[in-house]
Parts: sequence; structure tokens; C-alpha cells
Amino acid sequence: MKIAVNTRLLLKNRLEGIGWFSYETLKRITQQRTNDEFIFIFDRPWHQDFIFGNNVTPVKVGPPSRHPFLWYLWFEQSIPTVLKKHQPDLFLSPDGYLSINSSVPNLPVIHDINFEHYPRDLPFWYRKYYRHYFPKYARKATRIATVSEFSKKDIVDQYGVDSSKIDVVYNGVSDRFKPLTKEEKTMVQKKHTNGNPYFVFVGALHPRKNIARLLDAFEKFKSSGNYQHNLLLAGKRKWWTSEMESTLNNMKYKEQVVFEDNLSGTEVAQAVGSAEAMLYVSTFEGFGIPIIESMKCGVPVITSDVSSMPEIAGDASLLCNPLSSDSISEQMKRLIHEPQLAESIIEKGFKRANDFSWDKTTGLLWESMKNCLLTATKSI
Repeated sequence: MKIAVNTRLLLKNRLEGIGWFSYETLKRITQQRTNDEFIFIFDRPWHQDFIFGNNVTPVKVGPPSRHPFLWYLWFEQSIPTVLKKHQPDLFLSPDGYLSINSSVPNLPVIHDINFEHYPRDLPFWYRKYYRHYFPKYARKATRIATVSEFSKKDIVDQYGVDSSKIDVVYNGVSDRFKPLTKEEKTMVQKKHTNGNPYFVFVGALHPRKNIARLLDAFEKFKSSGNYQHNLLLAGKRKWWTSEMESTLNNMKYKEQVVFEDNLSGTEVAQAVGSAEAMLYVSTFEGFGIPIIESMKCGVPVITSDVSSMPEIAGDASLLCNPLSSDSISEQMKRLIHEPQLAESIIEKGFKRANDFSWDKTTGLLWESMKNCLLTATKSI
């Protein structure tokens, strides 16, 4: 079988959520399916680390697709040209984008459709593109993979897609995330917060990650008692807003807020593993990988009671109302003042984390790819 793959998010030292999904699954699939041929389509020169075997043929085609106008050119002109030349049996797109101008059987991985619910969180042309094209992609897709039952239902409800067309392919968690020794934690805390305990958030500092309320909750937490804790935000400020800036500037305890925007994968795992707790209180998520990463480290999680997060966390976290900084702050205090509760959450978290692995994700994705080809064959 010949499989073409959109690999534009495989960027050396710049892997983020969907990039990691692409890396972890494609590495396993290509090394397991040695008799199949894979065409990796990049929008810029590729790094050899992403050519996982002799059965992978890299292809570069421009323009670099980092803006809605360039997305259009790449997916509607460049991609069809590559697909026509190589004649694959299947086009896999881990970031959900497709080419309307191609008739090749296709499987997009639509991780979430947050832009349908919070369009104002995105720049004008981004939200216009997403809301125009993703309904078309959902209808164009031979099959769809997504990362949670919540996202599956959301796609069905928003786009009218038959639920039987959608496969749930849960995310995995890297082996980098593991419990640390007391000495390792002390070293990491000295590095980031001068030895103080801290709460951690990992991810892009985006409006739907609820950063402004997270800062306000931390301020209320600090103001309610003699706590030595800091707040570590590990992520880039690409989507930093005036509301976030204003909230930060008005904080009495803003000096206890630490920003780290250039940590390696290993450093992120160490930062998570050394935290008092993970604060992952987004207003919307299709999955929420840091929830599982924290559990695997033995770090308790406070997360939101909306969208996919209760599904992913199960009974192994403290849930809060993400629209209430008081709710977030109260759960922070509970973890500090109720050590038995924290231990229970940690124990449940270890068990819950075992339900997720990139090997399981890869198996589910391959099954979805086979289902896609079967669907395409039946429609002929």
C-alpha cells in the first residue's frame, strides 16, 4: 500500500501538540509497516530525524504554509499535484486539513473544532478559513479520526456527519513523563522558582487555555494564605492578549509568576514532574495531553469540568469551573490542605495514565486507515 502523509508540522525542535501526534504515530506506523510505502509531504526542507525508514520518501513542495492564504495554495494546488504524481492509495492528514481538489481517499485527524465555539479567540483570517473549510473537509473526508468521544460528538453535531464515519483515536503520552526523585525535583525547582514549590501549566498561552483566569486564580490563592508557591507557565506567548497582559500587570504576586517559553521536551517533562500540581483549566479542549502527562509523573491535576477534559481525566483529577477563578483557586487550596486527597488523586492518576500510550494510539490510527480504505473500496 502507498500512503501519502501531510507532514508539514514535523519541524525539528518545534514540535507542538499535533506535531507530537504526527511524530509518535508516524514513527511507529512506518517502522511496523515495512512493506508499505509512505510519501511524507513537507512544506519546507525536512530534517532527517523525521525520515523513519527506507520505506519513507520525503517530498518538499511550497509555499511554506503558515498563513491562511498560504494554506489555501498548499492544500488546493501543491498537494493535488503531489498526489497526482505519486498516486497513493490513501492521503493521511494528521492536522485535519484536506485538499478539496483531490479525489484520493483521505483520512483527516480533526483534533477539535474549538474555532466553532470560540471564534473570537483567533485572528480574523484564521477563523474565517477554519469555519469555511473544516465543514467542507468533514464532508469531503472518506473517514475522520478524532481524539475523544467529546470531539466525535461535536463534529457530528456541528457538521451533520454520520457518527459511523468517525473513529476515536485517543492521544498517547511520551515515556519522558515519569515520576522524579526528591533530589531531581529539588534541582528543577531551584532552576525555575528559586527552590519554591509551584503549580504548572503547559501549552501555548492562548485565550482558550484560560490564562487570564488562571492568573487571577493564582492571585486569589496567594492572597488567601501564607503560601510560598509560584506559578510556572511553560509555553510560547504567540497568542498573548491584552486581557492576559492587564491581568498580569495588576497582580500583587506577579513576581511569583514564571514564564518559560523555550523548554525542550525533556525539560518540559522535568518541569511537570517537579510541580505541586498541574493547572489545566482550558475553556475548551479536544483532549488535553498535559492531563495525562501529569498523571504519568505522579502529579495531581486540576482541570476543567467542560468539553473533553472530564472524559480524559476520569475520576483521577479535581474538576473546576473554568469560568470561575474562585473555583480554580479553591481546588488549589484543597490540594495543599488535604494531603490524603492529593495522594488519592495521584494514585488514581497512575492507573488512568495506563489507559493511554502512543502504541495504543498508533494501533487505533492504523485501524482507522484500514477502515478508510475499506470505505473507499465499497464506494467504488
